Amino acid sequence: MSTAGTMLRGWRTRRRRSQMDLALEANVSTRHLSFVETGKAHASRALLIDLATRLEVPLRERNALLLAAGYAPSYPESVLDDLSAVREALHHLVTGHEPYPALVVDRRGDVVLTNGAVTTLLAGLDPAFLAPPVNIYRLALHPGALAPRIRNRAQWSGHLLHRLDRLVDLTGDPRLVALRAEVGPWVPDDRTVPVLDRAAQLMLPLHLEHPELGELRFYSTITHFGAAFDVTLDELSIETFVPADAATREALGSAQPTAVPSSMPMP
Repeated sequence: MSTAGTMLRGWRTRRRRSQMDLALEANVSTRHLSFVETGKAHASRALLIDLATRLEVPLRERNALLLAAGYAPSYPESVLDDLSAVREALHHLVTGHEPYPALVVDRRGDVVLTNGAVTTLLAGLDPAFLAPPVNIYRLALHPGALAPRIRNRAQWSGHLLHRLDRLVDLTGDPRLVALRAEVGPWVPDDRTVPVLDRAAQLMLPLHLEHPELGELRFYSTITHFGAAFDVTLDELSIETFVPADAATREALGSAQPTAVPSSMPMP
């Protein structure tokens, strides 16, 4: 079992910070920080929280660090259904984005909430891929799921793997490490980026071939809760897709509502 010192040293190394640099920033001696990391000194709760904040340790991992040091966790982990005001806000965000797709996912990419436009995009997919928990990485990268519909598959799969790699580096979450290992073999070896037009150089589009609506082009944006002090909220992100051209706006604006799979988490 990892000690608080070894965990702290691991986060410092992951963030590529030297002991001297971190100690100066936290206003402690390098000697004391070294003793904390080696277990020769016991850090106070306040110092551990301060160091974890400076190292941008995610809230879930901050709780684990505190527990390893013998302290109670500082950050609650709520069930989203119990956070009525937050769920209502998320409801308005995703439904207000219709007729364009929007969804809420946790840090592992498991879908928490979607709007009806998402089900339109997924029409005709094997229901096995929509069984809970629906995971956006498995859904987008598996050759039996959405991947064959993605026209710029090499670009988009490279983008998703880059996102996963960043999350693994940011969080050190072993579940994300396992997910990265799982989806990696599904990605084509050739992920070279072709010459892009001016718009695509600024923002990577998602180019889909829909069986009923034809070609669809989107840009995506990802939003996180600012200053979250709850583990659940800290790990949520809202991904919205906006049309990249007039044809996509018209196709989705005139699309008939699609039956919602019972497994998809709707507002």
